Amino acid sequence: MYEIIWHGRGGQGVVIAAQILAESAYFQGFKGVTSAPTFGPERRGAPLTASTRISADPVRMVSQIERADISVVLDPSLFSVVNILGTLKEGGLIIVNTSLRPEELALDARISIATADAGGIAMKHRLMREGKPIVNTPMLGAFAKASNLVSLEAMEQGMKSKLSGAAFTANVAALRDAYEHTVIRTV
Repeated sequence: MYEIIWHGRGGQGVVIAAQILAESAYFQGFKGVTSAPTFGPERRGAPLTASTRISADPVRMVSQIERADISVVLDPSLFSVVNILGTLKEGGLIIVNTSLRPEELALDARISIATADAGGIAMKHRLMREGKPIVNTPMLGAFAKASNLVSLEAMEQGMKSKLSGAAFTANVAALRDAYEHTVIRTV
């Protein structure tokens, strides 16, 4: 089983990204998938997490994830307010929305690191809300590339249940763009 924690802020699409990943993993052939949000104060900009579990077998666990195999960070400012590395297993993978390369991040841990400029990609494809980039679908593209668990095709299929028309087209373009531009450093 793969356990994934999504770290972001209210309004960035963290919960929807976790749901799309679960559905996409199902289309990929995983038989056990779950997705669950964890909220604090429910307001735009507040830190929040969501989780996704992916397994070849049915998932019977409903507890929160304490130590993830993969952490996806939609807002890198959260490193200063949340112990993100404390929720990641040693040897795990962290995927960060940043224009920096993995070796430029000051993450002193035995983990693999992937980076993608999801904010820049979201702006390029006009994925904005209230003047801020919506980075969840670009980060799904980065997840597909860095984890190699769910294909782009399965991600697109998973997105069809949440988006349609021009929104679907723009988000698929951002998904593919992030996939192509994700940089990975493995341990």
